[in-house]
Amino acid sequence: MEGYSYMKVFCIVGVLMCVSISEIEGAGECGKFTTPDNEALKLAPCASAAQDENAKVSQSCCAQIQKLGQNPSCLCAVMLSNTAKLSGADPKVAITIPKRCNLANRPVGYKCGPYTLP
Repeated sequence: MEGYSYMKVFCIVGVLMCVSISEIEGAGECGKFTTPDNEALKLAPCASAAQDENAKVSQSCCAQIQKLGQNPSCLCAVMLSNTAKLSGADPKVAITIPKRCNLANRPVGYKCGPYTLP
């Protein structure tokens, strides 16, 4: 009977490990509770700055970019998302926004698909 208890505990631990791993793998670039397209909606204040490199970048845009910049893979996924494309954002221009916001802790040199964050 004692061997059965060890086997039962071993099986339970194995199942818990599998569930934990699948939850981690199920998380996208921006976490498991959101998507890059949902996060892109929060960047509405950045619309003109993402279309024109000479446009002024608003403080509200920079605040959102600073939050997203803490997770560079999410930031890139947002900038390259379908929502960003549909809004008219130009990825070559959008990746310049963190620099234009003068964010000291921006992910300089991070590759976003074919683009590199300046």
